[in-house]
Amino acid sequence: MLRLLLIFTCMTHSGFTLYQFQENADLSNWYIVNDGVMGGLSNSELVISQEGHGLFKGHVSLENNGGFASLRYEPQYMDISGLSKFVLRIKGDKQPYQFRAKASWKDYHSYIYLFETTGEWETIEIPFDKMAASFRGRLLNMDNYQGDLLSELGFLIGNKKETDFELLIDKISIQ
Repeated sequence: MLRLLLIFTCMTHSGFTLYQFQENADLSNWYIVNDGVMGGLSNSELVISQEGHGLFKGHVSLENNGGFASLRYEPQYMDISGLSKFVLRIKGDKQPYQFRAKASWKDYHSYIYLFETTGEWETIEIPFDKMAASFRGRLLNMDNYQGDLLSELGFLIGNKKETDFELLIDKISIQ
């Protein structure tokens, strides 16, 4: 029943807010995956800022073949067919990040979109058809994201340099 309601909401309002951070936000569906899964030493965390935004912050280390930090969110598996883009309201630190999505939790690959941040609050629109299939940092010879199903999304920083980072996230919408 919930899935049908979500599809109806998407079609009638041409989009919806998937996640809005706020002071008492429930972060239980968010989790960190850093390069420690391969022996790296990067670290990161997600906290709520004093202003009520999600703050993904940490340090990317290149030691022990490391080099990335990521934040992932698992919404309830959903049908998003009929929609065409993600819309992010974020404030970065003038570094590039990847926005990532998975159609199914069974997929080994993610669909990625690289974006630059300006250091100011900005709205970034990410068309589904501009998100390329990738696995472990390599682009795959597959079609771009179809945007029909969504099981996971997230952010990744991995710029091949050692760096501290901070990304404020206000909300994530789908239109």
